[in-house]
Amino acid sequence: MAALFGSRVRRLRTAAGLTQAQLGARTHVVSTRITQVERASGARPTRELARALDAALGADGLLVDLWPHVHREAFPDWSRTFMAYAARAVAIREYAAHVVPGLLQTEEYARTVLSVGLSHRDAEHLEERLAARMERQKRLASDDRPELLVILDETVLRKRIGGAEVMRRQLAALLTAAGERHITVQVLPFTEGEHDMLGGSLTVLTLPDGSEVAYTEGADHGRLFEDPSDVRRFAVAYDRLRTAALPPRRSLDLIRSAMEEDHRDPRRPSPAQRRLAKEQSQQSGGWELRRGGGRGPRRDPGA
Repeated sequence: MAALFGSRVRRLRTAAGLTQAQLGARTHVVSTRITQVERASGARPTRELARALDAALGADGLLVDLWPHVHREAFPDWSRTFMAYAARAVAIREYAAHVVPGLLQTEEYARTVLSVGLSHRDAEHLEERLAARMERQKRLASDDRPELLVILDETVLRKRIGGAEVMRRQLAALLTAAGERHITVQVLPFTEGEHDMLGGSLTVLTLPDGSEVAYTEGADHGRLFEDPSDVRRFAVAYDRLRTAALPPRRSLDLIRSAMEEDHRDPRRPSPAQRRLAKEQSQQSGGWELRRGGGRGPRRDPGA
């Protein structure tokens, strides 16, 4: 796809009678960047560059339409087919064992997650994957947005990805997302112990024709299941997880608790500290100093 994109840019540039330097000047990049794009070498074009090239060459949206397919090549082979299915799904059911699902990640949280792992290569690769992830999130606000059902293992809430501030903002974003009618967030608490998907994440997609596919994922691998018998097995596993998870309201309470206790601002007292201060205040309110400096019970003036 990168080669196809590059060949289209070269053909359009030649038809427009522009040199690489002239096209670079119109899109605010150096000529060598245009060379890289046309030869499909170096970093893949960003979404912004694709838009600039499309406008400068009068491509009528062709290059913009090609860009998502180019960026899918920044991902391992085993995830591309799944991403194509997910882009068409009318319902997405996810169980996340280790991190917040990509569709609900804040940019800073996503940057931290994508910057580690065996599939990470370099800074350019990181930016490509991050841009693609943020682009996919836009579908949740589109007219054809899917129904999104998410189950988070409690580990996801407690693990400090990117530091306390990043986690607080990520958990706050989860609470906001859960307020949308088409998004449901539940938490599978530690107390549930072992289950069918222990150690891995699961996604079940419902496609427009009613068929379903399932996808399981680990740290550096994934597997897509399209056979109906396999998909039914994973759909049952998901339903069991949903039954074991806390109801939505209690789940949101647990998310708030994690924000306040596990990732709280050190400049603010914890809920336990606030409760202790309140108790001490109530206790001290029932006593008053005697003249001699001792304490005694406060007398009712009307007694």
